[in-house]
Amino acid sequence: MRSACDTSDMSLTLGVVMDPIESITPYKDTTQAMLLAAAARGWSLHVMEQRDLYLVQGKAFARRRRVRVFDDHTHWFEAEQAADAPLSEHDIILMRKDPPFDMDYVYTTYFLERAAADGVLVGNRPGSLRDVNEKLFTAWFSEFCPSTLVTASRERLRGFIKEHGDAIVKPLDGMGGAGIYRLTPQDPNLNMILEGITLNDTRQIMAQRYVPEIVDGDKRVLVIGGKPVDHALARIPAAGETRGNLAAGGRGVPVPLGTREREIAEAVGPELVRRGLDFVGLDVIGDYLTEINVTSPTCARELDAHARGLAVTDIDPSRAYTSGIADRYLDVLEARLKGS
Repeated sequence: MRSACDTSDMSLTLGVVMDPIESITPYKDTTQAMLLAAAARGWSLHVMEQRDLYLVQGKAFARRRRVRVFDDHTHWFEAEQAADAPLSEHDIILMRKDPPFDMDYVYTTYFLERAAADGVLVGNRPGSLRDVNEKLFTAWFSEFCPSTLVTASRERLRGFIKEHGDAIVKPLDGMGGAGIYRLTPQDPNLNMILEGITLNDTRQIMAQRYVPEIVDGDKRVLVIGGKPVDHALARIPAAGETRGNLAAGGRGVPVPLGTREREIAEAVGPELVRRGLDFVGLDVIGDYLTEINVTSPTCARELDAHARGLAVTDIDPSRAYTSGIADRYLDVLEARLKGS
């Protein structure tokens, strides 16, 4: 780890904890955008998986691979042979492992905290990744949320659905639209669904009043260093679907940020900065905040392609890669290094 005052005019060493780089879809992978932006700055790049991290007498290590990355559908990286090294050899480490947020994820945050204790800048901050549940953290900003209930009680959930007539229920640890149901009091499977999703009144579940503006898209608003990106990605549900998630077949359409989205982002942003959460995705449906995504927010490549007047699949390997969103994030991290 180099001295923070030496970060101008030098190549930094970046480590990224991520899913296997072999398995990503490069043209729409936000982590790949970050790697490409770092490569354009001349940084040294290393990737590792959760299973590669380990502790020896309280010191964090990883079996990492040095990589070169390319903006190419079929040949997006080259990797050297894996080698063990202390995490403290990195200037910056990005935690970009996709959910599920399980105990292995929690253990990884502890390893990364040991690296931070050795002077490494970790984004997002490991302790905040543990503290900020992507669904429950909306309770800190309830004035921007639709009517919401979190409970393990089927009886309370039934009462909420009866009161509002139309509601979304979802597990607190889900991703990509998994486990989400739209329910009405007349649903013939209501009791069976509530029994299953709550595991017979033992698992906490979130219920939110259904927001009909979902037909216009579940808007992903990226907030970098506490400031929103100028466009959001409206994820519009497929025909016959309630969920806008891209993983559930939703279609992503870049849209200018509206007044309400800016109001929400400006209210949430200072708290994100205070917690060291510099790359965050807010989910906004209509006028309402529904989730605050901190683990590995996506949609940067779709928004970058829109800014360049391209479709996300229009990759030109002969042209130098530029990512306004990833570059903004790296700028924030460099500023943190210099100010630390």
